[in-house]
Amino acid sequence: MESKRSKYILIGLSIFCILLIGISSVNDGFLTPLRNGVGYVLTPIQSGINRAGSAVYEKIRNYSSLQAALQENEALQAQVDSLTEENGRLQQEQLELNRLRELYALDQEYMQYNKVGARVIAKDSGDWFHIFRIDKGSEDGIREDMNVIAGGGLVGIVTDVGANYATVRSIIDDSSEVYAMAMQSGSNCVVEGNLTLYREGRLRLTHIAQDGDVKEGDRIVTSNISSRFLPGLLIGYAADISVDSNRVTQSGYLIPAAQFDTLQEVLVITDLKSEMGEAASSETDSSDAAGETAGETAGGGAGA
Repeated sequence: MESKRSKYILIGLSIFCILLIGISSVNDGFLTPLRNGVGYVLTPIQSGINRAGSAVYEKIRNYSSLQAALQENEALQAQVDSLTEENGRLQQEQLELNRLRELYALDQEYMQYNKVGARVIAKDSGDWFHIFRIDKGSEDGIREDMNVIAGGGLVGIVTDVGANYATVRSIIDDSSEVYAMAMQSGSNCVVEGNLTLYREGRLRLTHIAQDGDVKEGDRIVTSNISSRFLPGLLIGYAADISVDSNRVTQSGYLIPAAQFDTLQEVLVITDLKSEMGEAASSETDSSDAAGETAGETAGGGAGA
């Protein structure tokens, strides 16, 4: 029974194939309506499938492009960060080089004095370095009353010394007072520290004799009569000199040569004014003694 059914199926399929062969052999005009009908149904479906496929492909391509762009952006950002850091480091090194060049020029200007370079490591509260600490101390030969210079001129004086640090009081501090003179004329004056006045970038210049010759822009340097400051160190420049109300003295202002808001490196002059005076006295006494000895020797020879 089963074999008969299979035989009928096989005969049916054979007949169907023969019919298809026969139909395909007939004129194409007979199949045109069928083709048109199939095309009418399938074309929109195919177009939709093509559009969907194109959209999916475009999204996949855009996603791949976005991922590549994000990776490239990360690489470029890392490069920008590296270059920014390198640029900042180079700028810092350039600024430090400029400061060291200024210190070298200052060292050459005052070659008659021995000096030690130091870095500023701390300061008192406030906007300016009126009291600050440096990284050199007694182990480096630093002692109290040594003069400190930077930025083209006098900064201050050492007031306290530890083994590896020292404290400096600057000339802008309220308690500071420096005996000075006008370099052009030699007229004496006093530079007085004043933190309030320094907000305007100036200090007081006082005790100028009525007939003293101190003019606008004159270089003001440390005086020979100062007991602690070495002579000839530039302090700043005179400004707005006028006769006082007592008609006996003149006064005005001084524009400091050093900048007291950006101090980072300084030079400490290791020569002390007190010792220089003693050395000069010792040399004078030695010269006088040598002269007396020579005179006695000459006198003895003549008598003989």
